[in-house]
Amino acid sequence: MERYVDGFVIPIPNDQLNSYREMADEAGKLWIEHGALEYFEGVGDDMEPDMDGMPTVTFPQLAETGDNETVVFSFIVFESRDHRDEVNAKVMEDPAMDPDNFDEEMPFDTERMSYGGFRSIVSYEN
Repeated sequence: MERYVDGFVIPIPNDQLNSYREMADEAGKLWIEHGALEYFEGVGDDMEPDMDGMPTVTFPQLAETGDNETVVFSFIVFESRDHRDEVNAKVMEDPAMDPDNFDEEMPFDTERMSYGGFRSIVSYEN
């Protein structure tokens, strides 16, 4: 089955990581409730990998993180782009997404978040 993925790379201030994790936990429940197949949030761990001399751009370079920031890589998996659009519309209509329900500010700078939708060209599952 061809899958569709929304992917994100987000620089997060280290002192906001717990707040971000709490927000992401609630978001993950919401996306799964409305039909997403998988919701994943991962925080940078091995950010200077040894690629045997092959030049690469690291995630901190890509996200232009500062000294007191880390990178979160996240993705949401859907059946297709149409399914993604349907699920995201349901999520946006959910009362939990009403800005009046938010007690705190976003724990990161949304203008520095990278986002894109990806159609699969190769996919293996175990």
